[in-house]
Amino acid sequence: MTTSAKPGPRERLLLAAQELTYTQGVGVGVDALLKAAGVARRSLYEHFGGKDGLIAEMLRRSTAEDVEQYRRTMDEAGDEPRARLLAVVDRLGRIACDPHFHGCRYLAADLALADPAHPGHEVTRAYRRAVHRLFTDEFTALGHERPEFAADQLLILVDGLLAAGATRPESRPAAASRELAVHIIGSGPRD
Repeated sequence: MTTSAKPGPRERLLLAAQELTYTQGVGVGVDALLKAAGVARRSLYEHFGGKDGLIAEMLRRSTAEDVEQYRRTMDEAGDEPRARLLAVVDRLGRIACDPHFHGCRYLAADLALADPAHPGHEVTRAYRRAVHRLFTDEFTALGHERPEFAADQLLILVDGLLAAGATRPESRPAAASRELAVHIIGSGPRD
């Protein structure tokens, strides 16, 4: 007979933070986080130094998971850079159309964390740098004349797709974004 161990307080806090900050935003109260995690306030301070540390660590963990998902999506699309980039846009389009979609956790965190020195901001910047590198590598492999600029454009498109999916799903952000992505991807390959 095997029994699975219940996650410890640190893990439960991270799981609660991932869920509640996604559905309610990073402004969710400490009491709600503690209740959802089933831990005492002391655990929050012992493991993260406070709510700011928990938010930053939760974003760091989400970054690792989400960047890995970008890689898997690209790998499943094959070796051709155009197909790999479009696979990401298509997947994000499907996510943004889900009725339970609440938007991009990184954009939401950046907008909600008023203190520019909040440790979460560095994590969201690291997330965007990692995604930008993935896109730049694909545009480079495609032979795009300006791979970093094209990656900038695609990252802006992704932010817009996710924001529109959360705020204006009736605007058909998936279809509009795909058409724009095709234009960005095809706008500068060298011959």
